[in-house]
Amino acid sequence: MSTATRFPLPSVPIICAPMAGGPSTPELIAAVGAAGGLGIIPGGYLSPEGLAEKIAATRSLGASIIAVNLFVPGGSPAAPGVVGRYRETLAADAERAGVTLPQDPHFDDDHFPGKFDVLLRERVDAVTFTFGVPHDDALARLSAAGIATAATLSSAADLDAVLERPVDAVVVQGAEAGGHRSTFAVGEEPTDESTLELLRAAAGHPGLRGRPVIAAGGVTGPEFVRAALDAGASAVQAGTAFLLSAEAGTREAHRTALTEAGARGTRATRAFSGRPARSLVNTFLEAHDDDAPAAYPEVHHLTSPLRAAAASRGDAEALSLWAGAGTADLVASLRNAGLGERPGAAEVIEALRP
Repeated sequence: MSTATRFPLPSVPIICAPMAGGPSTPELIAAVGAAGGLGIIPGGYLSPEGLAEKIAATRSLGASIIAVNLFVPGGSPAAPGVVGRYRETLAADAERAGVTLPQDPHFDDDHFPGKFDVLLRERVDAVTFTFGVPHDDALARLSAAGIATAATLSSAADLDAVLERPVDAVVVQGAEAGGHRSTFAVGEEPTDESTLELLRAAAGHPGLRGRPVIAAGGVTGPEFVRAALDAGASAVQAGTAFLLSAEAGTREAHRTALTEAGARGTRATRAFSGRPARSLVNTFLEAHDDDAPAAYPEVHHLTSPLRAAAASRGDAEALSLWAGAGTADLVASLRNAGLGERPGAAEVIEALRP
């Protein structure tokens, strides 16, 4: 597949979403690629050196296409006192967990310039962007290096602006998606537009000009994949389904919670990171959803010690349990396809194949 002028679509129209923080291991990404899909390396929260190591590890496992996702920095530091007040509401949680919360969580750009240079140096095949679109000169540098680009949006209102940009593909992310919504401003509230609604809006937009559209969010089984392809998607991006796979670095407490999705439900919340993100409902989310400010990445840094402590003790009630709105239906679909509790990535792809 050539990536000089267009995004490298997989032979099987299934893309494994970039899941930052551990789930998207090099083993998972390589296994998805070997099965005919496309895995995307999550660059979020990594240092430039860490990203280079992930790329090298994925290549060493035989991945023929290297795609990376980056968070686009934007906004400005939260107003004085905003994060401090949230810190006060977390004091009892910190005491119970035996951790100290950062006194002044910092605002940063997630090492974006350094990681951008890694993409160019490593000559990756493609890069997708979340939380915005880089300047045109950055996109031009990637294009000149033969690197395809895709922008992720979560609102039809963003279509005009995104499709005016020189990107090679568009990822439309509906309200059902697990994890962070790709709102362009930290304080922006996500819409309730579904993946299929956004997909139809994008597919019928005159500014699309033949570029592929990738549908992200709401994957509950092969029927959804077929509906998305029929509505104009070139591929479907799934995340939650791959959290259950054997190759994923999903924490055990998170894996167990996914099987409890029917009882837990999901909700979009700022409680864990300061940006809207869909998680399975747990004690931490219920306690702090109303208090969390629109402050990213400060809240992410603030709650990091609590989440790390919860992970070490296997406590799902204080973890960010990213999951899509249709997780219960998805788990049932995978079980009905005969998959066990820890299926291989290739089995997941086959179960989702329309």
